[in-house]
Amino acid sequence: MKRILLLGASTRALAESAWLSGHPIVSVDYFGDRDQKQLVENYALLQDFHLPLSVQGLAQASAQIEAEAVAYVGNLENYPEIVEELTKDRLLLGNGSRALREVRDWRTLRRFCREVGILYPSTLLPGEEKQACPEYHWLCKPIRSGGGHGIHSWDERPLKNHQILQAKIEGRPASVAFVADGRRSRILGVTEQLIGRPELGSSGFVWSGNIFPLDLALVDGGYLMHQMEEMVSWLTHRFGLRGVNGVDVMVSGELGGYLHPYLLEVNPRYSASMELVERANGTNLFNLHMDGLAGRLPDFSFRERSHQDFVGKGVVYARRAVSIADTSRWVERGIRDVPFPGRRIDAGHPVCTVLASGSSRQACFDAISQSAATVYGEIEEEREERCGRTAHLDHRAYA
Repeated sequence: MKRILLLGASTRALAESAWLSGHPIVSVDYFGDRDQKQLVENYALLQDFHLPLSVQGLAQASAQIEAEAVAYVGNLENYPEIVEELTKDRLLLGNGSRALREVRDWRTLRRFCREVGILYPSTLLPGEEKQACPEYHWLCKPIRSGGGHGIHSWDERPLKNHQILQAKIEGRPASVAFVADGRRSRILGVTEQLIGRPELGSSGFVWSGNIFPLDLALVDGGYLMHQMEEMVSWLTHRFGLRGVNGVDVMVSGELGGYLHPYLLEVNPRYSASMELVERANGTNLFNLHMDGLAGRLPDFSFRERSHQDFVGKGVVYARRAVSIADTSRWVERGIRDVPFPGRRIDAGHPVCTVLASGSSRQACFDAISQSAATVYGEIEEEREERCGRTAHLDHRAYA
């Protein structure tokens, strides 16, 4: 069995799935969190390689790792040239650079959407700002997007080369997880996206987590799901997508009062919402990824699977700069991406991920919020105690 290298900003969720599947793996990411290092051989760019937190740093670190194959997570999909470099001497377990260049290019993607009838927000490229209709609220987004960072209301300034404009669509943000073999696709599940949640220390358009499944109890979701199936089928066939992939959509009733999915972004790799699908369905996502690459799709339909409970995850962002104390019991409390004691985390940066469940969507979200509040109580109490002990010292030592 080939030794597999996992690369990306945060590899914990995929590493956990690969470990459960029995594959021999080694992972390299930005954080090197405590729970991941307990499961697999893991390295952090800064601590272990003294490299910057960047995809270029990941590429440099990968050259020092022995592995026959490589799989990637976000945000390497934005750097097809790095993916090419990574796979010169290794088997690529994922979408290749050609697919990445096309499906992540909005000029190509919007033309295809028009051709086949996929709904998407009006999207403008640099030089097309004059086409921005004033009746829309326009959002300025980075082309190499990730996690909702860098998105803001357009101030009518000319776009830079790394930006696009999108008309804001009102609705419910969702993530569609699917597996593909290059020609066919199968949806694995649809989750609600949590965006800019103050309970989790985020604001604006920053991704804060997911809840599975997307709660459509109050409407007839059959037509909506059919549209999502058609969407991922078209995308798979046109761009040759393989393995597990994700699509971000906005579920909106603006068109004729019926719910429709508007395509916001294609994530041609394992994405953060997928561990919830795995936990709810008991199906190993890494095995499904490998099967898709080999041309095999699962024989079940996500529509056939009923879910008694909702499962969710929330990313807890630091509300102020903190230094982490004891985290030895966090994993058993349903916390993941656990930092080591002594790590300093700046305001606005992720502290950890909390997992929760509930009999309803609201109960699940309340459990996520309560877990986050407990984490905040611990890390901020420790901060206040530390500040009290050192109040007599020169504050510049802690700047």
